[in-house]
Amino acid sequence: MGSVDLPWEPHRESRPVSPENSPAQAHPPLQSAEELKEESRKIRRLQMVVNMVTQVIAQDPTVSVEQASEMVADTRRVALSMFPDKELAFNLIYWPRLQRLMRERYRMQ
Repeated sequence: MGSVDLPWEPHRESRPVSPENSPAQAHPPLQSAEELKEESRKIRRLQMVVNMVTQVIAQDPTVSVEQASEMVADTRRVALSMFPDKELAFNLIYWPRLQRLMRERYRMQ
């Protein structure tokens, strides 16, 4: 696995700034107000989906482990269809919460 320079770590090599390696090129262009509004709307929608799924799994005694697993898988598919390049974010934010719920609800290892 390659190394990643973190902003607070000193760089291993010093390169002169040129148009090819300038800090401005490392960041995507800023989002417009409309794009930010759309992204916020999608985030709220995903949060609602995750909250509803967790509530159903936690509170409905008739939901089987297979049904709950399918709901979790569907939630992941929805998240990745809304944010295709954010799988790592989903895995860090929502996946542990869903795994913990499944372990607690169905006493899984």
